[in-house]
Amino acid sequence: MKEFFISECGKQENKVITSSFVVASKQVKAKKNGEPYLALLLADRTGQIEAKMWDNVDDFISVFEQDDFLKVKGLINKYKNRFQLTIHKLRRMEEAEIDFTDYLPKTPKDIGELWRTLTEFVATFQNPHLKSLVELFMADAEIAERYRNAPAAKTLHHAYIGGLLDHVVSLFRSCELMCQNYPQVNRDLLLTGAFLHDIGKTQELAYNRSFSYTTRGQLLGHMIIELEMLQAKLAKLPDFPVELKTLLEHLIISHHGQYEFGSPKLPMFPEALMLHYLDDLDSKMEAMRAHFEREIDLGGPWSSYNASLGRPLLDSRKFLQGEKPPVKSSVEDSNAPAANGTAETPASAPLLDLFSEQKA
Repeated sequence: MKEFFISECGKQENKVITSSFVVASKQVKAKKNGEPYLALLLADRTGQIEAKMWDNVDDFISVFEQDDFLKVKGLINKYKNRFQLTIHKLRRMEEAEIDFTDYLPKTPKDIGELWRTLTEFVATFQNPHLKSLVELFMADAEIAERYRNAPAAKTLHHAYIGGLLDHVVSLFRSCELMCQNYPQVNRDLLLTGAFLHDIGKTQELAYNRSFSYTTRGQLLGHMIIELEMLQAKLAKLPDFPVELKTLLEHLIISHHGQYEFGSPKLPMFPEALMLHYLDDLDSKMEAMRAHFEREIDLGGPWSSYNASLGRPLLDSRKFLQGEKPPVKSSVEDSNAPAANGTAETPASAPLLDLFSEQKA
């Protein structure tokens, strides 16, 4: 049983913990004196944490790789107001020791209920061609299984098991509301676009150990994969109108909205424009929610800088309750990097040999 989850850092600050994690990323960097140190991103189902190993690094560099599972012993502390783990010891775990449900985050929502909601929406479609197409996708057992479990992204938004389905159901609800305000929008076309816009993520992303890109996903991207998937299903619907097919293809390739974000075309009709903006809104709102959740233990209403949104974030609920002064960690300065950007071995990280080489 996993002894400690990343979400519990606030309760374990300045304490030594022993637990298991999956390696989301691994880098070997140089300290000021030229000696190597390990810079890792470790993950479990509750989040991710930066981890550093400063001492005896040569003994561990070749022991593990990215996506391996590690048993780790180290000190939980804060650096620049973010929790980090200073590793004292580690070992690679064997397959028999691993409970995979401990390491990948999963939507707290009921996946079966989300799928039923999607099915109920599709049942209300008035366009028989679009209804038949979406039902054909949903009746494909392999696609349905992946659709129910895939994340919607690797890191930016809905990055958890069931994230794609959660995102699309949320998008369906937003589309339904907006169609009431803009009656000129073709509801069935918009909802079909919402259903298809990220379906390629089921093949673009791998999510067995950690969230990563498949080779095919890395080389093609989800939009190309989606066009192939669409073509395969339309081959089974010979009466499907060519004009409707063209509109669906445009919905897929334009939903990122801008050339610099990977859209080969800009949205050129109402449903495409609405899909782009609602998709962007839903992803950004989820990114904000997740960012606040990760930093729930911070004292004040301001979060740290969010790289995907390009700004720090204000938690308006905390702000309205009254702003509190930031709490400075007593160990923050001890792990500060050297002036040239490389890191010194922190004096506050003594090696504690409280467990054997076989058990971390």
